[in-house]
Amino acid sequence: MFEFKWLKRFQKIEKRSAGSGFTAEIIQAREAYISGRRGIAELTATAQSCVSLWENGFTLADVDGTDMLDRRALALLGRSLALRGESVFLIRDDMLVPCSDWDLRTRYGRPTAYRVSIPEAGGGTTETALAGEVLHLRTGADPAAPYYGTAPLKRANLTAGMLNAVESALAEVFENAPIGSQVVPMPESPDTDNSKLSRSFRGQRGRVLLRESVQVSAAGGPAPVSDWKPASLSPDLEKSMTKETLDAARDTVAMAFGVLPAMFSSATTGPLIREGQRHLAQWTLQPIGALLAEEASDKLGGTVTIDLMTPLQAFDAGGSARAFATLIQGLAMAKEAGVDPKPALALLDWADKE
Repeated sequence: MFEFKWLKRFQKIEKRSAGSGFTAEIIQAREAYISGRRGIAELTATAQSCVSLWENGFTLADVDGTDMLDRRALALLGRSLALRGESVFLIRDDMLVPCSDWDLRTRYGRPTAYRVSIPEAGGGTTETALAGEVLHLRTGADPAAPYYGTAPLKRANLTAGMLNAVESALAEVFENAPIGSQVVPMPESPDTDNSKLSRSFRGQRGRVLLRESVQVSAAGGPAPVSDWKPASLSPDLEKSMTKETLDAARDTVAMAFGVLPAMFSSATTGPLIREGQRHLAQWTLQPIGALLAEEASDKLGGTVTIDLMTPLQAFDAGGSARAFATLIQGLAMAKEAGVDPKPALALLDWADKE
């Protein structure tokens, strides 16, 4: 035993990173990547409202052909697509495991293997899986990198930056500007500290402030009456067109998510809200659902179909009822006249394609 004591001198001491050390810095560096590729406009209420519409829309989707795409997985998928432009799930037994980070290898532009990070309460784990074991959905993919998705705000960097700049500037104005304050001149007093008085103007809201008068009569008498007129310190935001800039940035960010800007208007009516919901479901969410159905059919086995139009009721109920009544009436008239209605239905793309 004595002969092997010298080995203890070469034993390596394992060192763990502290909470404020390298591990914490890595976590903070990856935070923007996990929550969003840009991390700026995602903080605004406009972007979060659009993200919630994506998340809740996918949560209500009707999935046929598999039980692995449950409501929880669909909600995570919708939020990840809105913030990152892609979503990755590891296929394990009878469940889909969400991945917080991933790296991949490709061949001919198609993924062949993944190294995924799985979030856990006591610390994440990393696994390596083949492409067939990973459900990877991408939106807004660039032809130069078709294996990566891009978020809506990343595709509109200028608009997202402008919205962030305008909202940050307004926040600073309402935090520091002396809104509602007035300055009333007073007779000259050599004991008044003007520098101290001017510093006290910051953040003074709704108060009456006094400053030393500089207008006196030629004979050295008291200040004239016109010098006692108060002056407002509230900043004039109307001339800077802040409202118009904020509305334009908000509307364009909403359009980047497929949400009609009119839905955010205070004068919006019920039919316009329904049209906005139909536009979001038909032109944004349902095409993504078709991509998800195709990916799930390839990876999960069997044919998977995903419907977002029906559960979201993204249709005009009154118009559909009138169209149905007209269709029934037309079929009855065609039957009475002995006319085959199939050619007419084929022109409207209503006939059974099978």
